Amino acid sequence: MQFEPHEQWIWLPADKYPDRQTTIHSTMSGQNREKQGNYTVVCCEKTFSLGKAIESVHIRTSGDTFFRLFINDEYCITGPASVGGDFLRNEWVRPQHYATELDLRSDYPGLAYGNIAFNAIIRMCPTQMFEFSQSHGGFFLTAHVRFTDGTKTILLTDEDWTMTVLPAYTGVCVYDGTKKPEEPVNAVRVTNVWHSLTSPIPSCNETRVYPKCEDPSLVYKNHPKGPETLVVPAGETVETVFRMDMIYTGYPWVRVRTNGTVKMEIRCAETEEGGSGEWYTFTEDTVYMGTFLHSAGKLRVKVTNEGDEAAELCILFAPSHYPAPVCALTTTSDADLDLVTKVCTHTLKYCRQTLHVDSGRHCEPMACTGDYYIESLMTAFTFGDMRLAAFDVRRTAQLLRYNDGRMFHTTYSLIWVQMLWDVYMLTGEKELLSDCEDALTILLERFETYLGENGIIENPPDYMFIDWLFPDEISTHHPPKALGQTCLNLFYYGALRTAAKIYEANGEAAMAVKMTGCADTIQPKIVELLYDRERGLFFEGLNTPTPEHLIGHWMPQNVEKRYYRKHANILAAYFGIMDKPACQAILDRVMTDESLGLLQPYFAHFLLEAIYRNDLRDRYTLGVLEMWKAPVKDCPYGLAEGFVKPEPTYSFDHSHAWGGTPAYALPLALTGLELLEPGYGRIRLNPSLLGLEYASAEIPTPYGMITVTQKQGEEPEITVPDGIVLE
Repeated sequence: MQFEPHEQWIWLPADKYPDRQTTIHSTMSGQNREKQGNYTVVCCEKTFSLGKAIESVHIRTSGDTFFRLFINDEYCITGPASVGGDFLRNEWVRPQHYATELDLRSDYPGLAYGNIAFNAIIRMCPTQMFEFSQSHGGFFLTAHVRFTDGTKTILLTDEDWTMTVLPAYTGVCVYDGTKKPEEPVNAVRVTNVWHSLTSPIPSCNETRVYPKCEDPSLVYKNHPKGPETLVVPAGETVETVFRMDMIYTGYPWVRVRTNGTVKMEIRCAETEEGGSGEWYTFTEDTVYMGTFLHSAGKLRVKVTNEGDEAAELCILFAPSHYPAPVCALTTTSDADLDLVTKVCTHTLKYCRQTLHVDSGRHCEPMACTGDYYIESLMTAFTFGDMRLAAFDVRRTAQLLRYNDGRMFHTTYSLIWVQMLWDVYMLTGEKELLSDCEDALTILLERFETYLGENGIIENPPDYMFIDWLFPDEISTHHPPKALGQTCLNLFYYGALRTAAKIYEANGEAAMAVKMTGCADTIQPKIVELLYDRERGLFFEGLNTPTPEHLIGHWMPQNVEKRYYRKHANILAAYFGIMDKPACQAILDRVMTDESLGLLQPYFAHFLLEAIYRNDLRDRYTLGVLEMWKAPVKDCPYGLAEGFVKPEPTYSFDHSHAWGGTPAYALPLALTGLELLEPGYGRIRLNPSLLGLEYASAEIPTPYGMITVTQKQGEEPEITVPDGIVLE
């Protein structure tokens, strides 16, 4: 029998702070947008002097909605791990919450003397799309302490902890130092509405980057490789820019020395766009730490010193990312291609938070499965730690249960099926399949209801997402049937084939047979209704009207034009809906027929995969990868969201890992890796130089690093770790 771990949640006393008890649960429902959410920041602390040396401390902790924990004045973790979330059903509180665990050893500062001082800065109120609250302020910490003499004790949050309201944090990204901390009060226990599951991932790392001022005359340097200090004379306003070497996702930190009032604005910008801002007023020496994730390559700073003496400001940026102790490298004889993979890998690193995010600028919730599927494959060929991807798979399964198999993006819910299988194959974690089987069944039963009398999907709630393009000024984000039906049907066909493998692996033979039968039934219907044999191409969808009851913001009425574009044809080859020669012929057309239009980096992933699956990697891989070189040369600091602007006024972000597939597709094509058993038990390698003069690819595995080095005219050098059978 399993017992729920001990969680003793505390918060501000309701009799003293009746208006600082509850908050909104999400930023995404219409009702919530109209509320401020009781934005509250408190300092929660307690010091324990235990009197004898400590060998280890195991901590389990969480907070609502954001917390940053320090122990013995050392930064430890930022939390909690996000529950995920979709763009649907945000009028309801999410049914789960997560706690983070960490371990301290005897060499941690202060433990040798038996001292543990906990200090947590807690923000109540969601401020970004990936943040969710249980609608009440709270914090808990449980610490299991083992002493060097073998004895143990347990420390809990309770009424002896103090809480101090910090009214200077007046709102999202606004700090007013004229508002001083209130008097500390004893915390009170509150009802545990969180019942936290233990997060299976470690806390994110927060590091430090020291931006460099564009105007050296305004600063003096404390250390050649350390932070610069901006000096603002009394009564003056200074505007300048601090640049970083790359685009990072993280938090602004400011250390101020002043005897007067200093007003400051920071604009966190990736490139030349306006960026996201924070506004501060300081009246004394202060260390400010942000709680809102920004994406920035530069900090535009405006400081007004209203005091009588010069003020000094040390401006830092604290990048946040999932721990990445390993990073595999792919290097080639093409320096421009190496820069592409470097930028792709860097951008991926900072899209890995407590969930994958689409970009550091948008920070969307778990809804963007198409992005996170690609990011999980990139991770497998760069950082290797797949726990975050597996956690994303499980949290998405929870969304599917919660929403009766419905997700905001219909194609993304089907991509989740492929992500489930591929993460299983990469990790060998069989429990992942069994844990998610019920969500898979719910999802596919829902999609059965979308089938029309013609045998293909005809009545879905929408056809999104296809790509970030606007042919004929029609958005393919949420296209009409004529621009989305074929892709949705192909994603469904692929999901059925993959589901059959999942059920078979789970020992569910009857369900595997059912899924295979469904796929065998829909396959000829897709070809019959959506393939133009005369042109040798799939078109994007039928021109039949969409039923009026389905028309809405995300489902426009259909159009009369028949569209022949790359997207449906790429997916036809990707899923092998026809035999290999036919798929190869389709890909030849995709690569040579300019009338089929454009695609963005997201769909280029499926193109590269289709090329690989259809034995065309030597012919086309490098040609497709060429598309990344120009945008990466234009901005080598972070990855652009697209190749072409979908419309003239659109501003791409440069922190979008969905376009980073070269970090996966290139080492895959170079090595010819094929997993023959889950978790790298047995593999096959079929190296190719793809036309390059030299290439070296590393692939991290649970057993160590696979390396394949190739030079023209020489046999490949292959190293495979013990534990992997190479066939």
